[in-house]
Amino acid sequence: MKDRLIKFGIPKGSLEKSTVELFRRAGWKISISERSYFPAIDDGEIGCSLVRAQEMARYVQNGTLDAGLTGLDQVLENGADVETVCDLDYSKATSGKARWVLAAPASSPIQRPEDCAGKRIATELVGYTKRWFAERKIPVEVEFSWGATEAKAVDGMVDAIVEITETGSTLKANGLKIVHTLLETNTKLIANRASMKDPAKKRKIQQVALLLKGALNAENLVGLKMNVPEARMKDVAKILPSLNSPTVARLYETDWFSVEIVVGESVVRELIPRLIEQGADGIIEYPLNKVVGRADAF
Repeated sequence: MKDRLIKFGIPKGSLEKSTVELFRRAGWKISISERSYFPAIDDGEIGCSLVRAQEMARYVQNGTLDAGLTGLDQVLENGADVETVCDLDYSKATSGKARWVLAAPASSPIQRPEDCAGKRIATELVGYTKRWFAERKIPVEVEFSWGATEAKAVDGMVDAIVEITETGSTLKANGLKIVHTLLETNTKLIANRASMKDPAKKRKIQQVALLLKGALNAENLVGLKMNVPEARMKDVAKILPSLNSPTVARLYETDWFSVEIVVGESVVRELIPRLIEQGADGIIEYPLNKVVGRADAF
């Protein structure tokens, strides 16, 4: 670890598996042992540490880590002075963007944040919640919840809660209503400000960020290759969706073209039969690990 160029924090917990898989698609193999907090990675310039997302921003700020992945909510909760290198929106693969919401029992008279004046609120996001209500001059008592936060409101232990959700279905299933959204959050790659002033460390951190973004860009996309006779090329081109214009090359000493496109995986099942009808042949579908454009560069 001491000889590595950068120390990178891998979030332990709910984002752990998806982060390792994202790195795999970006080109790095991370191996995690149940008995170690220091995962192995096949890059001599990177040393990894498993760190709770709730603590990541603090360790990046104080320089224990050069960079790491955590949520915007945890950066704000810790009041961390770190540099956001890029957004890595994991919510593309889930049912919706994660948000911290104020929720109360369905039968509660609380209809808006102002109705919480003088009330007790439970949450894991204590610091941010206190600041949010204080900025709006709404006096509330905020207490830390170690878990099962929904049950505290249902059982009358607290008047309301601030909890993270995507669809709100779990809250509703527990007899709660969403009163207000306090914060939308997503995963970010953050870096220590001093590390980003070191040219070598900055280069490496930006390399990681670029390829992780490329791996996320490739989610739900596939490549299609096919052969198309010259006489049917215009008809086929009319039905080709693509990130850009299709790549077209003439096959050697024939009146056929080789055509290649990148498309959304969800449209392929409808597209392939139409391509066959229009004269395409030899269609190959293949997965994509990364899609990187100039807009992703630093």
